[in-house]
Amino acid sequence: MGIQNAKRIVVKVGSSLVTNNGEGLDHAAIANWAEQVAGLQQSGCEVLMVSSGAIAEGMQRLAWSKRPTEIHELQAAAAVGQMGLVQVYESSFARFGLRSAQVLLTNADLANAERNANAKATLTTLLTLGVVPIINENDTVVTDEIKFGDNDHLAALVANLVGADALVILTDQGGLYTADPRKDNSATLVANATAGDPALEVMAGGAGSAISKGGMLTKILAAKTASITNATTVIASGHEPRVLTRLLAGESVGTCLTPAL
Repeated sequence: MGIQNAKRIVVKVGSSLVTNNGEGLDHAAIANWAEQVAGLQQSGCEVLMVSSGAIAEGMQRLAWSKRPTEIHELQAAAAVGQMGLVQVYESSFARFGLRSAQVLLTNADLANAERNANAKATLTTLLTLGVVPIINENDTVVTDEIKFGDNDHLAALVANLVGADALVILTDQGGLYTADPRKDNSATLVANATAGDPALEVMAGGAGSAISKGGMLTKILAAKTASITNATTVIASGHEPRVLTRLLAGESVGTCLTPAL
């Protein structure tokens, strides 16, 4: 099992991987993703990225130490933070001779047939042009900040939209464990399983860090959604060295969830 034969992949990076504990963007980490994506593109793989981090960056730029609860303040932080997020991705990818594009989506975009078709056509054209789409929820126009549920769900919907072969969800955890490894020493990593297996949802715990919105459960549900269009999902630690390169080379890293036959 694995994703080594994938020709089109969606990579989702969580807030904890692109920010310094929520204090603005981690430029070195984003440069690392850019380097790995450049390597994948050179080997003939098309990559779309779904990136969190806009609100955390906006909070730093606005000098807010605590994440606001008021929706319009969250939307304002996202709007400010998107400026930084795009700047860092653009400059990081440019170092490897790659162009990137910002694509902001809402649930309504993908639920409406015409807009869904337009989004698909735009993303497909960007990939044809060799451009790496950097996708995020359009936080400034949605009625609440978790309209998609989280970026895990958004990434799965994007995988459905573009017919991706694989969805890679990178997090600060090593993958799905039989129990919460932070609380249970007997917890073991689930290396391979079938997406949509109800037992996986039982294993998945609650939300993770204070910065990240989703927990393991949202990742398991995202894998279930991605499997609708036959995409295999890998949930792995973004702190693993060269994780994307190794996964596409066929190495087993994290948890691989394959669609039911």
